[in-house]
Amino acid sequence: MSAGRIVLIILAVILVLGLMGGCAVYNGYNQAISLDESVKSQWAQVENQLQRRFELIPNLVETVKGVAGQEEKIFLGVAEARKSYFQADSVNEKARAASGFESALSRLLVLRETYPALKSDQSFLKLQDQLEGTENRLAVERKRYNDAVRALNTFSRKLLGRLYAGLAGVEQAEYFEIGEEAKTTPKVEF
Repeated sequence: MSAGRIVLIILAVILVLGLMGGCAVYNGYNQAISLDESVKSQWAQVENQLQRRFELIPNLVETVKGVAGQEEKIFLGVAEARKSYFQADSVNEKARAASGFESALSRLLVLRETYPALKSDQSFLKLQDQLEGTENRLAVERKRYNDAVRALNTFSRKLLGRLYAGLAGVEQAEYFEIGEEAKTTPKVEF
């Protein structure tokens, strides 16, 4: 074999390896972008369900107020928790505010056990059903968001994934976790 032919073969091998490496980087970069967009999309779905929840609450509060007017502290807690969500700037702040809201909301729903008239009020029952449906949808969207976060974080922690995520400017995302206040059983005292 001539020296020219050997050089040509070596150049062809280098070219093929270069193309394969370029394709790998391209695919890894695109995967990092796709995973990041998936996390953002899932967070938008969580926010859609949170918005639905927050739109239902004033109606629920007004219905309960009509029956249990003296429980102003609980109503103020729900209103304050709702307000803190809309004032939050980051995903983490919104997640914490949503957890605080869940705690206040559970105290509000405990009222129905204390007021028999509230249990039979049709508008309360309809609103409660809508709220329970929203809570279920929210739980599903939270899970999907956390699944997307897990996929992105797993990818970006892997050897080459870290490189691709860095090239794409993609950072690890944070899970939507329930705050400590939402883990405690609500207590309503009269």
